[in-house]
Amino acid sequence: MSFVPGNQQRHLRACMVCSIVQVQQRFIREGCPNCESFLGLQNHPDSVQECTSQVFEGLITLADPSKSWVARWQRLDGYVPGVYAVKVVGQFRAKLPEEVVQSIEDAGGRYVPRDGTVHDDDA
Repeated sequence: MSFVPGNQQRHLRACMVCSIVQVQQRFIREGCPNCESFLGLQNHPDSVQECTSQVFEGLITLADPSKSWVARWQRLDGYVPGVYAVKVVGQFRAKLPEEVVQSIEDAGGRYVPRDGTVHDDDA
């Protein structure tokens, strides 16, 4: 994530799948750098609204996720370097749409909610 001026911080959103934090316009312009293959956020503002959230807690900056114990602890190893939320909650406790979860599974992935409801025993 590049520098975000103070007046743009209210536009920050976190991906509900991988928890990367970017400004809303970057999600629309470039999509999610980790999840684009199955979320398809690029040039789809409605999908950005459904699959990202302004409600998140804490920030983690990862320069090399493959070597970071924090990345392993947060299940972020294998993702691109960047700024990630510790916890992401969908607005009004909304969950990802079922078709999005299905597309993650179809792509060989497993959706783990980033809102803290799934513990190591469950994942």
